[in-house]
Amino acid sequence: MNATVAQTPFEVLARYERLSLAHASGGGQERMEAPGLWRGIGYRAGNRLFVSGIEEINELLAVPALTPVPGTRPWLLGVANVRGNLMPVIDLARFLFSERTQHSERTRLLVVRQGSGNVALLVDEVYGQRTVDTEQRRDAEREDDPRLARFVDDRVEVDGQRLALFSMGKLVRAPDFRQAAA
Repeated sequence: MNATVAQTPFEVLARYERLSLAHASGGGQERMEAPGLWRGIGYRAGNRLFVSGIEEINELLAVPALTPVPGTRPWLLGVANVRGNLMPVIDLARFLFSERTQHSERTRLLVVRQGSGNVALLVDEVYGQRTVDTEQRRDAEREDDPRLARFVDDRVEVDGQRLALFSMGKLVRAPDFRQAAA
């Protein structure tokens, strides 16, 4: 590009878009789809560390204002207005362990698909992306906590942390999770 040629703001933005799209379709994709690697999002609910498949989590959000819904289970905190869409907000630790999540600057919502809509799960904190390889899966231990066994098959060690492989799909299909009315 010739430095003496002035570009309009639109031309600059169009160039950035082309470069961004070229970069996104380039080398990064091969690493993400490497055979034997499983990618997930690590998070904490209560005292337990979890990781769920990256494809199971649509979005991470800071906790917005919540509107309580009368006549519901204590783990249904209310509904949040997320970009014009109402979304139920579930306290995951309270659902799993009957322990209320303490709000802090690290508290986040994990947005997951449930049927034709979304549901937000309140967690204590999110640790970001975690990658589990074939060897870590081979060395996994079975989940021994009966409260978690229906959602977690294995626990793996990643970066020195023992993480439970938590299935959001199993959670949102669980009859007691779907029945929030008290």
